[in-house]
Amino acid sequence: MTAPRLVNVASCLAERALEEPDRVALILPREKPGHGALTYAELHRESDLVAHGLESAAIGRGVRTALMVRPGRDFFVLVFAIAKVGAVPVIVDPGMGLANLKRCLDQAEPEAFVGVLAAHAARVAMGWARGTLRTKITVGGPALFGGTTLAALKSAARAGSPYAIAETREDETAAVLFTSGSTGPPKGVVYTHGNFAAQIEALRAISPTSGPEKDLATFPLFALFDPALGMTTVVPDMDPSRPAKVDPAKIIAPILEHGVTTMFASPAVLKRVARYGTAHGVKLPTLRRVISAGAPVDALLIEQFLSMLGDGAQIFTPYGATEALPVTSIGSSEILSPGVARETRRGAGVCVGRPVPPMRATVIGIDDGPIATWTDDLALPRGAVGEIVVRGPVVTQSYFKAAAATALAKIDDGGETVHRMGDVGFIDEEGRLWFCGRKAHRVVTATGTLFSVPCETIFNAHPDVVRTALVGVPSGRPGLATPVLCVELEPGTRRRARRRIERELLALGEGAPQTRGITTVLFHPSFPVDARHNSKIVREKLALWAAAELR
Repeated sequence: MTAPRLVNVASCLAERALEEPDRVALILPREKPGHGALTYAELHRESDLVAHGLESAAIGRGVRTALMVRPGRDFFVLVFAIAKVGAVPVIVDPGMGLANLKRCLDQAEPEAFVGVLAAHAARVAMGWARGTLRTKITVGGPALFGGTTLAALKSAARAGSPYAIAETREDETAAVLFTSGSTGPPKGVVYTHGNFAAQIEALRAISPTSGPEKDLATFPLFALFDPALGMTTVVPDMDPSRPAKVDPAKIIAPILEHGVTTMFASPAVLKRVARYGTAHGVKLPTLRRVISAGAPVDALLIEQFLSMLGDGAQIFTPYGATEALPVTSIGSSEILSPGVARETRRGAGVCVGRPVPPMRATVIGIDDGPIATWTDDLALPRGAVGEIVVRGPVVTQSYFKAAAATALAKIDDGGETVHRMGDVGFIDEEGRLWFCGRKAHRVVTATGTLFSVPCETIFNAHPDVVRTALVGVPSGRPGLATPVLCVELEPGTRRRARRRIERELLALGEGAPQTRGITTVLFHPSFPVDARHNSKIVREKLALWAAAELR
């Protein structure tokens, strides 16, 4: 049996610091003058210093360490230092809300907590991980709530002393990342060092780089791969947990100032920047590629954003989830091609492209229960809509201390883990995967099953509509629901126009098989959205609202 490889993502920084020590690794527009940039050598040295400090504070290999630090110099230095010592960062998005934060941290049982002063105050007030914490480190302030400070650890460490990066195995836990919980309670996804290494290779395959490049990091955690990809990281002035609230001017400014070539951004960020940019005639000639994930990206948004870019620029929309990312990818040239665009408008779903080698995607029959063991007869033929399952090196093996959730999401195939994405879709004759929505959002009616994305695409074409959401309300018949279309209208639409819009929407629905049986339209002032991406509609809340409206 082959021994597991030794892999550590921090080694990418060490290699880059050796090969290009004076090249800028990190540009921080939010920092004060003179402190806004770090070279690869400087970032490597400072993270070495912090690694020595962490080790002196008993944060070493395998120690679960909650990290709650805002994107900036300390965040990047700390993440690389934590990787160097072989500790396991526990990352929880603060946008989840206090109750979910407590639930996540209690489940993760961290032994160390590294955070800003406000995070420590919340930790004490809410009792986060009270029974397991033994090491507390405050970043950017005094240690008012116990423990020590990052500044004190740096002062006590030996400056200039190289740190020997932990020789972690590819099957060793590298991080616990909590999902947003958009269709259920947040779960801690267990990442191995092998998963991270596979993600780097997949990102290389999606978007090959040539020469020095700069990446605008609207999602900071992904920027940790930049040294491996040969990129300089530019951190914008934004709250990554509130992408729909971003100031578009603060995204555009660093792109223009620093000649950014690559940007990873959620659809919510793209939408804000595209609207502002097209209204103000903004052009971004240096931006050669945009990678957008986290929610489906509308073709009209892609066209709008492309109008700001130069010839040959592409927008890539990889498909995946926290548990497996990326799985597939597709570029804007194919998304906007006549064949794909036509099928999208007809309500086929969202084309998310072909699997990124060596990833494989299959569609199986829809089942809400666990599937312990893979058998080939689970697979559906091409063109049939079912549940999407994936396999390959970016697939994570389990959730942290959540055996029931793991059993529902994983299938064993002779030692290889098959991940159930919780999404529905189909594979077309060209081997492309089409996304049709979340499995939990399907509506099973007396006349058949309706899927959210194909259905909503038909209705979203109405000029007065911002977005729609298909939900099911109890029909009184076991296992069956009544489909209801919730509608959010363009701002300024007059209330007396609703009767006309309702008639027009129902007429649109009559002509499409994806919308059969929908006879009820409800207008909602502003859809509840997922805290992490600000673009995923929380249909569970809408369904409760719709049921109450219909009583």
